[in-house]
Amino acid sequence: MRNTRRLLKPTAGLVCLAALVCSGCSASEDSPAGTAESTTASSAPESTTAFAPYVSATTAGDGDSSGTPSTYNLAFVVADGGDCAPVWGGTTDIGDDAVASRIAKLKSSGGAVRVSFGGAAGKELALTCDSASELADAYAQVLDATGATEADFDIEGDALTDAASVARRSEAIALLQKKRDLKATFTLPVMPSGLDTDSVALLESANDHDARVSTVNIMAMNYGTSYTGDMGDYAITSATKAHAQIKKAFGLSDRNGWKGLAVTAMIGVNDVKGETFTLADAAQLRAYGEKKGVAWLSMWSSFRDQECAKGTSTAKAQDTCSGVEQEAGAFAETLSG
Repeated sequence: MRNTRRLLKPTAGLVCLAALVCSGCSASEDSPAGTAESTTASSAPESTTAFAPYVSATTAGDGDSSGTPSTYNLAFVVADGGDCAPVWGGTTDIGDDAVASRIAKLKSSGGAVRVSFGGAAGKELALTCDSASELADAYAQVLDATGATEADFDIEGDALTDAASVARRSEAIALLQKKRDLKATFTLPVMPSGLDTDSVALLESANDHDARVSTVNIMAMNYGTSYTGDMGDYAITSATKAHAQIKKAFGLSDRNGWKGLAVTAMIGVNDVKGETFTLADAAQLRAYGEKKGVAWLSMWSSFRDQECAKGTSTAKAQDTCSGVEQEAGAFAETLSG
């Protein structure tokens, strides 16, 4: 889902981002960092970690509802070529009847839907829209078509390094939040060393434009060929580092820093040779997430949560199977707890 980037801890100049998991906040938006909450680091977090897998918005999968998801991340909305027009996966109209029927079925299973904009393929809308208002209208079109009140912005590649589009997106989110109840998540690349400079700059941009962020979702995957250790350990190390960055950047308590964090693993064989996220790794991540009280866990993706057919190569990541021995839906069941 992403490429490797350089790393840097966030600067001390960042201030508390308004409404980032502020269930424990009592101060105003302009409170100095570190004063927005009364919850202490020693508070024991409740086991409220949800499960929110990535699913295809256009194609149903047998394992979509495995693990009883609280929310489905609908992947992905991108720009229609070079136009500021949203489409599913670069090909399917936002108002497509089959997609609407699929979304209705997902909701009927008891889960909410969160629209995911961006991803590794195609162009994120902020790269093609000329203004924040035009971009906000494009986002709104999708939210209205799906009936969603949550949006995930999966920002990677050119969309993460282009400063103009980063600012445009932040402003557009803020515009939308003035008109509607919208919870925004940023899905960002991570390494065992933490979030990189571009990701930190994106969060700072959101803060500068008064865009309220509910969750920072880290993509615990595809670290690079120099990382040859255990993928469960790497996911936990990455989450721990990112938590420290989020807590410091936004002036959150230890507990609310975890509540502002989500973790997405690429189940089974990853895109980088030698990286395989196993069911044991999933159990390890779930236990850690519950212990720390992270907001939610996710996986890429529900349609990969099955064993590959006999004869399918497992030397590289496959689009429709995990590449490891498993029962269908086993990763979902494990990550949901």
